[in-house]
Amino acid sequence: MKNEFNKGILLTSLGSFWWGFIGVIYFQYVSFIGFVELVVHRCLWTTAMLLVTTTLFTKWRILNQIIKDKKKILGLLLSGFLIFINWSIWIYAVATERIIDASFGYFIMPIISVILGYYYFNENLNIKKIFSISLVILSIIVLIFFSLKDLPWIGLIVAFSWAFYNLVRKKINVDTDIGLLIESLFILPFVIVIFFLIYKAGFNDFSLSNIKLSLVLILAGPMTVIPLFLYVRGVELIGLGPTGMIFYLTPTLQFILGFFYYNEPFSVVKSISFIIIWIAVIIYLKDIYETN
Repeated sequence: MKNEFNKGILLTSLGSFWWGFIGVIYFQYVSFIGFVELVVHRCLWTTAMLLVTTTLFTKWRILNQIIKDKKKILGLLLSGFLIFINWSIWIYAVATERIIDASFGYFIMPIISVILGYYYFNENLNIKKIFSISLVILSIIVLIFFSLKDLPWIGLIVAFSWAFYNLVRKKINVDTDIGLLIESLFILPFVIVIFFLIYKAGFNDFSLSNIKLSLVLILAGPMTVIPLFLYVRGVELIGLGPTGMIFYLTPTLQFILGFFYYNEPFSVVKSISFIIIWIAVIIYLKDIYETN
């Protein structure tokens, strides 16, 4: 039990770090092609990578078993829609220099995950956990009323799409990578149509005449699959509540990158909110580690 808990902590932390640091730098770097084409490439090459890994690890039998289960297929159809929305909005935020709005959504998301974990899976909420959640809610209120001019719709969509994606994936309980493949296959027809329209309009940047750029864009596949696999596997091992709190590593790194690397404003109010959130995270993680 302790080993699985530690493994879940490690996997979730690695996935969160990837999203908060490596992923931001990569997608910001290629955002000049436009967010629509970038979303297309993220979906296309994610599907391609998953097809390769499914073949390498001989998991087609598992995929066939899942396809025969209507409940799981419907669940993956829903989770596929949710992950597509999440990818699209997040890339839009990166491409339009609104990383702070997206990271605000990722600050909200773990609160939703903790509540969903309590409501759907009876995950434990003691006084320390409730106190840490209250601190995070306080920090969000501070951000909304003293720092942000209005409630960012980007952040809200990012938060709710990702929290409910994790909920659906935990309820249907399928292999992480095979589930991702089926979700990607549901998305694929729409993505192909969009890519065809971009190509017909002459707006595509992916071309054999620019091999270097094309190879960089293909990296959108592993850049998506690796951290998602790590995080979802962590959810399966330790639950929505603990992984939701660890996920605060992602928006924290995004804030740091935004301030130090992309020169986005980081006010005193945001700094205070940042400190409150990390106090809450430390309290929460210390409690769940002691009780597992």
